[in-house]
Amino acid sequence: MSHVTTHVLDGALGRPAEQVAVRLEHRSEEGWDLVAEGVTDEDGRIGALGPDHLPEGVYRLVFDTDRYFGATGQVGFYPDVAVSFVLADTAAHYHVPLLLSPFAYSTYRGS
Repeated sequence: MSHVTTHVLDGALGRPAEQVAVRLEHRSEEGWDLVAEGVTDEDGRIGALGPDHLPEGVYRLVFDTDRYFGATGQVGFYPDVAVSFVLADTAAHYHVPLLLSPFAYSTYRGS
């Protein structure tokens, strides 16, 4: 399993957000470096996003919400959502869910 996984739920439509493009990036001295990218499945999940092990550091998931909202006939306020987090425990799994609607979003550290 990937060290980092995600799950996107569409709170406005009340269902998993399918086909959301997501990038996993690592912060370096030069900026943000792409680690992996994927697209959510029919359950709104990406289970294979990047390597099984990552070094400590600051990472972020960037969700392409503009394309998703367009595909579902919604007009969104946020063209993308970037969730930055600290990966401090290299032995732990990091699951970062996103609850999404056109005018709000929330996230938390999942399990």
